[in-house]
Amino acid sequence: MLTLSVAASVLAVTSVEAVDVGEDRDRMVREQIESRGITNAAVLAAMHQVPRHEFVPERWINAAYDDHPLPIGHGQTISQPYIVALMTELLQPTRGAKVLEVGTGSGYQRRFWPRSARRFIPSRLSSHWPGIGGSLRRLGYDRVHVKQGDGYLGWLEHAPFDAIIVTAGADHVPPPLVEQLKPGGRMVIPVGEAHEEQLLMLVEKNDTGKVTTETSRPSCSCR
Repeated sequence: MLTLSVAASVLAVTSVEAVDVGEDRDRMVREQIESRGITNAAVLAAMHQVPRHEFVPERWINAAYDDHPLPIGHGQTISQPYIVALMTELLQPTRGAKVLEVGTGSGYQRRFWPRSARRFIPSRLSSHWPGIGGSLRRLGYDRVHVKQGDGYLGWLEHAPFDAIIVTAGADHVPPPLVEQLKPGGRMVIPVGEAHEEQLLMLVEKNDTGKVTTETSRPSCSCR
């Protein structure tokens, strides 16, 4: 049986004045993002601006802009920067979109959505989920709804969603999430066995409700 562990690690913002993070971030975008074919101007601008080092534990700050995931506690990771950029570009985020996020992790991915987007976040970790909304609101994202629940089941009472982003790996695409995708909507999810190579899947539902699934280019390791 598939279970999506939807964890929310609320990390303290750390000051890194001694590190030239701006230069590190620019190099990350140039060598990891643009060189692999990401062209969306809004995504590239966000990658230049969002401080990834503020979303990792202090002992990993010097590796914050490296080309790989990093552990953030509770068995979770912050995704590789390129995977974050690719998932965002594939979903084509728009202003005012209603977005379901499964696998909330550090919160880094959420910074790439328009502030006007409405985000719905189910979390299975009762000791952490109340802090997710407060953490986002402190960052200026006030259209956030959080509840304790199984991300596999989505959030039926708020469906349908314009976009669904799943950052926790799964061994198949959950049917409840497909059902809750709005006609014209998109979902991105890493699919594969745990602790093995996973493929990013793009699920699209057209205006008539027909669903198509496409395997995206890279493999990733998400949990």
